[in-house]
Amino acid sequence: MKIELCPENPSAPDLLKPEKNDRSGIGVHYVDAILKPLKAPRALADGVPFSVKRRGLKVTITLGTQKGEGLMRRLTVSRDPVVMLRAALEEAGSKLGVRVYAEEGKLWLER
Repeated sequence: MKIELCPENPSAPDLLKPEKNDRSGIGVHYVDAILKPLKAPRALADGVPFSVKRRGLKVTITLGTQKGEGLMRRLTVSRDPVVMLRAALEEAGSKLGVRVYAEEGKLWLER
């Protein structure tokens, strides 16, 4: 089952420009702009609570009472924050048995 979580923030890529350098190496301002709509706990269509948050390099997905964590890996995945975030979401979701991914300008959850 494919569930739309939220649209991607269209202004987030502007935070990756060199003049907006956050000196983190992983684009934390970009990541926070993408994950902001998912930070507050929300219920999916079937009533299961869902949220996503970032703390340091760790992205945590909470689905019901389960938690899955993924790391923003700069050296092993990519130096591109967009690729790192998507890989961290995939990793965290895979630990929960779901898939969280970006497609068509939106974030999706597949159960």
